[in-house]
Amino acid sequence: MRKNLLAYVAVFAVAVILTAAVAAVLVNINSRKQEASEFPLRVVEIAHNELDASVWGQNFPRQYNTFVRTQENLGETPFGGSEPYSKLERFPAMVRIWAGYAFSKDHNEDRGHYYSQIDQRDTQRVQLVNQPGACINCHSGELPVMIEEMGWDAVNSTPYNDLKDQLHLGSTCNDCHDPETMQLRITRPALLNALEKRGIDITQATRQEMRSYVCAQCHVEYYFLGENKTLTLPWEKGLRIDDIEAYYDSYGFKDWTHAETGAPMIKMQHPEFELFSTGIHARSGVACADCHMPYMRDGSVKVSDHWLRSPLFNLQNSCGTCHTQSVEELEERVLTIQGTTAGLLRRSEEALLAAMDAMVAAKAAGATDEQLAEAQQLHRGSSLRWDFISSENSTGFHSPQEAARVLAESIDMARQAELKATQILAELGQPQARVN
Repeated sequence: MRKNLLAYVAVFAVAVILTAAVAAVLVNINSRKQEASEFPLRVVEIAHNELDASVWGQNFPRQYNTFVRTQENLGETPFGGSEPYSKLERFPAMVRIWAGYAFSKDHNEDRGHYYSQIDQRDTQRVQLVNQPGACINCHSGELPVMIEEMGWDAVNSTPYNDLKDQLHLGSTCNDCHDPETMQLRITRPALLNALEKRGIDITQATRQEMRSYVCAQCHVEYYFLGENKTLTLPWEKGLRIDDIEAYYDSYGFKDWTHAETGAPMIKMQHPEFELFSTGIHARSGVACADCHMPYMRDGSVKVSDHWLRSPLFNLQNSCGTCHTQSVEELEERVLTIQGTTAGLLRRSEEALLAAMDAMVAAKAAGATDEQLAEAQQLHRGSSLRWDFISSENSTGFHSPQEAARVLAESIDMARQAELKATQILAELGQPQARVN
């Protein structure tokens, strides 16, 4: 009797387990059907070159309703945010670090993607320097259409000021999505060229990889190659700053000559993808979109939040999916990393200014560029490392250890430049550098 009872209980337990398993499968299927409803029947046909996000929004209102919020000002975070302010006023060392270059006249905190073209049009830099049309690669949603109409070479070489009246949009849906299939795609030739040179076949990229590559169309270091000013990513030797420096050094590239020291300088742009690629999140398979466009629930549907912004404004969705700590603990961790990086940035700036003071004093004492060549090369290397982290918009969070390493090298190279210049001063009978 007892054995029969145990058998019945066992059968009942198995039945319960099987029922639960079947229910779970049905729930999962239903969930996938609901997620599939994210792509409803088309209300309108979207042309291959449609740039108006509101047209796309008729078919994809959930995404559109968050995308348009990129024009909202959320205010400042401790080290960033969407509140515009002059970085030159907040960090006056930048004026001397970029002496002789347009960034020393105007450099402001970035706003949301909505403002990317507006802010480029309004910066004093385009009034001070006749920038090439290649600049619109990262700033204007009109670029794919202009390439189609003018050709890639013509867009690059035509002065920005000759094109700016045709530019009205920041980021658009068309930048990242195929209007027919809504699959992620690359519309910027510079990234396609860079990936090809690194032996990466973009057609074989996974969807998760594409959720970072679409960001790498713009959030990267670049330069203008040759007379045609072709926008190029310096990735052939690798993505670390050491690799990028070696690439530029291989043919003596410079953006400008430093007005105080005479050093051949390079201006870093916004190498978020490069720094991110060296960090633990990238190595763990996390994509840019996982943190800056995390999934959210709209009713029963899971969609990607297109309100691109700092994860600090959305920590639960951005970080809480993987990390079990409280929002308060997560925020403290982020700010600790950023605070450490910011401190190293300030120390790097102090070292750069000291090196510049020593080099200026040496020049005033009669030192030639030939005598200062080694100090100038160290100045160049220190500055581009400082700029690699300063112009990267995570204040070190994308790869904390790499950011610390790069800034440590920046400080070391600046102090070496200062020592070289001081030694030259001593040889010229001037044992002390003049410190401003």
